[in-house]
Amino acid sequence: MLSTVGNTPLVRLHRLYPDHPVYAKVERFNPGGSVKDRSAVGMLVELIESGRIVPGRSVVVESSSGNLAVGIAQVCAYFGVRFVCVVDAKTTQQNRAVLRALGAEIEVVTARDPATGEYLPMRLRRVRELVESDPDAVNPDQYRNPRNPASMARVLAEITDELGPVDHVFCATSTCGTLRGCAEYAADQGLPTRFVAVDARGSAIFGDAPARRLIPGHGASIVPPLHGDGLADEVVHVSDLDCVVGCRRLVAREAILAGGSSGAVVTALDRTLDRLPADAVRVAVLPDGGDRYLDTIYSDRWVTRHFGEVAHLWKDLATHNPRSDK
Repeated sequence: MLSTVGNTPLVRLHRLYPDHPVYAKVERFNPGGSVKDRSAVGMLVELIESGRIVPGRSVVVESSSGNLAVGIAQVCAYFGVRFVCVVDAKTTQQNRAVLRALGAEIEVVTARDPATGEYLPMRLRRVRELVESDPDAVNPDQYRNPRNPASMARVLAEITDELGPVDHVFCATSTCGTLRGCAEYAADQGLPTRFVAVDARGSAIFGDAPARRLIPGHGASIVPPLHGDGLADEVVHVSDLDCVVGCRRLVAREAILAGGSSGAVVTALDRTLDRLPADAVRVAVLPDGGDRYLDTIYSDRWVTRHFGEVAHLWKDLATHNPRSDK
């Protein structure tokens, strides 16, 4: 099963962008449903092969909002390794159910960090407590582990294998693994590709003041150690509502049911479309599927509760490219 990770489809977004060569790298086709499967396999297989993780004795402990957790749970289930995942209140019920089905143990952090109002610092603190209390515990640490971006380099390698060098790649950011991996691969190969980092408003990665956000897996309340100046040629910040609108447009126009960060990437594409050369080849990395967001992003009731009466706009948004930042 683990050998099916990677080599995901690359599709042209004909209906959203009929006059521009825009493609999507659809990472939901990984077995765990997201791009994070690549990181999970890259980090854990190395730890198992080096003997740091011993099946039947070791316990893997990691913080994740959901997608990486599913990827790690797959690897641990395959090798017979106990896995404790520290999630928070924003982790969807669907993700929790998938984790339990794969045999993972779940710890839910419900208290927010007093300084930032976010869960991530509290999740990381709980991971440290668990690792310090168990000599057989191993933390892969997606936020620091160089195998995270190294595994993500294959995303751009697969894109260029199919299309040749591309002009722009749009990456949603959280740990910055995808952005760093693709940017370093481009530098190593001498590719002319420029990278647009798509970050959440209220995320600290590119200098915003940390603020509460609704959409999990996109942005971060701390600057991740894998972040680095110069990785991104441009940064686009998007709101939670932007994510919802982007997702709804993507499924309405292209029949791609994608997760929140994919909606953010679509919004970033919209905002940069007119100021980039019309023939520039752009690729959007769509990190995951929308199956685990059916009770949030794709629920009119949830959207109305958080953003007001906007559900009536979906029909118009499906056919219109919003280019403003309103």
